[in-house]
Amino acid sequence: MVFFPAWNYLQENVLVIRGEKDEQAVLCSKDKTYDMKIADTSNMLLFIPGCKTPEQLNADQASCNIIHSQIAGFSNSYWELRRCRPKLKKLRKLLMEDPYEGPDSQNDQTLTFSKYTTEDLLSLIQASEEEIMHQLQVIDACKIGGYWRILEFDYEMKLLNHVTQLIDSESWSLSKVPLRTCLEELGCLEPTEMIEHILLSYGRKYIDDGDVYFEMHEDKICRAIAQMLLQNAVKFNLSEFQEVWQQSVPEGMTTRLDQLKGLALVDRTSRPETIFLLKVEDLPEDNQERFNSLFSIREKWTEEDITPYIQDLCAEKQTVGVLLTKYARSSVQNGVKVYNSRRPIS
Repeated sequence: MVFFPAWNYLQENVLVIRGEKDEQAVLCSKDKTYDMKIADTSNMLLFIPGCKTPEQLNADQASCNIIHSQIAGFSNSYWELRRCRPKLKKLRKLLMEDPYEGPDSQNDQTLTFSKYTTEDLLSLIQASEEEIMHQLQVIDACKIGGYWRILEFDYEMKLLNHVTQLIDSESWSLSKVPLRTCLEELGCLEPTEMIEHILLSYGRKYIDDGDVYFEMHEDKICRAIAQMLLQNAVKFNLSEFQEVWQQSVPEGMTTRLDQLKGLALVDRTSRPETIFLLKVEDLPEDNQERFNSLFSIREKWTEEDITPYIQDLCAEKQTVGVLLTKYARSSVQNGVKVYNSRRPIS
C-alpha cells in the first residue's frame, strides 16, 4: 500500500490515502471520500508497464501486430471503493485544543503545538480538501497568523454582543449592517479582523452601491444566545427559559424552539417541562455509538426529536428512516410512534 504525502494532494487529479495508525484508511479525491476494502477476484490481475487499452490502439491498422510485453506483477485482489461520509468530527476536536480567546489572552501569547495549518489538517483529517474547507466554514473557523482557529465561545459572544449593541444604538435594520461603520466604531475594542469575522459568521455579506453590508441571520444569533443561557445549567424550566431567551435577543428578533435543533432537547414528560443542552457535535461519530449514546440519554424518542441528532449520519442518498430501521425498534406509545434501542444499553 502506498501513502502519498499531503502536499501531493494539491496537484491535479491526485488521489490520496489518509489515515493514522489507529484509523481505517480512506481514499480521498479533491471533493469526495471513500471507504477502502480489499476484494478477492477469481481472475488474476496482471500489471503491464505501458499497457494500452483497445480504445488506445489504432483501429485502422491494416494488420494486427503481436506485442510482447513484460509482466511486472500480478494480484488476486483489488481495492473496492465505496463513497462514505467524511470523518470530520476530529477537525473540531483538534481546533478546540486551543480555542482563540482574543488578542489579550495570556494563553495565546505562549508557544503551543495545538495550532494547525491547512497542510496539517489535510494530513490529519480523513476527508477531501473541499469537504475539509467546507467544514471549516460550517464551524466558523478563521485563520489567525496562518493557523486555523475556532473562537472560544465566551469571546465569540463578547464580539457578537458588541455588534448587536451597535446595531441597537444606531437603530440599523438587521438586513443592512454597514461593515465600514462597524469597523470604525468597534475597532478600538477588538481587532477589526475579528469584528469582520463575527459579521461573516452571523450574517450574509453583500454589496450595495459600492459599500459592504451584512444581513444578520436571526436564527443563528438566537441559537447562540440560547446556548449561552443553557451552558451553565443542567436543566432549565422550559417556560422560564423561553421568557429569558426572548428578553436576551436583540430587539426585533423572535425566538422559536425549532432554532435549537441539534443544540438542545426538550423534556415534555417532566413536570414542569424542561430543556437542556445536547449538542450534536458532542456525540460519537460512529453510527452504533451515536445511537447507544442517544438511547442512554432517553429510552424512547419520537422521530421529530431524534432526527436532528442522526441526520448527519446519513450517507449519500440515505434517509433518517433507513437509519432508524437499522439501529432502532419502533412502537406506538399513546398514539405516537417512538423508537428505542434494538440492543440493551448498559
